[in-house]
Amino acid sequence: MAATTAAPSPVVLERGFVIASAISAIALGIAALVWPGATLITVALLFGAYLVVSGIFRLVIAFTSDSLSTGVRWLVGVLGVFIIIAGIIALNNLGGTLLVMAYVIAFGWIFDGVAAIAGGVTGRTALPRWLAVLSGVVSVIGGIVLLFLPGLGIVVFLITGGWILIAVGIATLFSLPPKKGAEAAAPVETAAA
Repeated sequence: MAATTAAPSPVVLERGFVIASAISAIALGIAALVWPGATLITVALLFGAYLVVSGIFRLVIAFTSDSLSTGVRWLVGVLGVFIIIAGIIALNNLGGTLLVMAYVIAFGWIFDGVAAIAGGVTGRTALPRWLAVLSGVVSVIGGIVLLFLPGLGIVVFLITGGWILIAVGIATLFSLPPKKGAEAAAPVETAAA
């Protein structure tokens, strides 16, 4: 007669997942701080690979989708080719890829800041008007600084990201669900009659 083993409880699996996630975040944060060059190369490689896969996905949609019109399929296909080319260029020039990423973030911050300022001035914002204008000004200033100092911006992103990953990993360890049976071991308060 073969012995049967019970499946692990969902709480044990959840605790294991939380612990693995926390340790992974801490390890990635430490790696980013200890090996910044390798981390940046990895980010650039992942970005280039993402572009290639995304472009291929668009080509597949362009050739296989029955729900899109011919014009839209052509547009999606051409866009897919351009995205694949951008991915190949990114994979062949990792430093340039990081620079482009910094510029994209900088322009995004500037446009977002201008929109926040406009929303604050016109009153079309969920935030208090002064806060929308202030956050917009900070965003525009941050974007301009990043435009002129992209290398420094990338390093600051890396260091900040490393420390955030470590902090999130540690905080995650403090949010572990209780062990199975811990609820039963806790004393139960009874109401006085």
